[in-house]
Amino acid sequence: MCNWITHKSPMRGVGRGASGWFDVTQANVSFDHPSHAWDDHALLLDFINEAGGPGARIAVEVDAKSGRALAEAILKALEAGEAEHALA
Repeated sequence: MCNWITHKSPMRGVGRGASGWFDVTQANVSFDHPSHAWDDHALLLDFINEAGGPGARIAVEVDAKSGRALAEAILKALEAGEAEHALA
């Protein structure tokens, strides 16, 4: 059974979809049954701009191991980049 539990995170960035670049204003993150991935459950990441309609969405589905590795890589990149550029 799908739980449809989604964690929403406001964001400021850009993404590229079929129609080109658009502002990304929110990330939706959940762990549930994927639409297209091969696993029974997957980490579902949606980068969206609700004002832009359905075309302003980038969806990614990855397995749990890949999701954890991605989270670690993001934190490491932020830490290293902020230290390099003295932004921390």
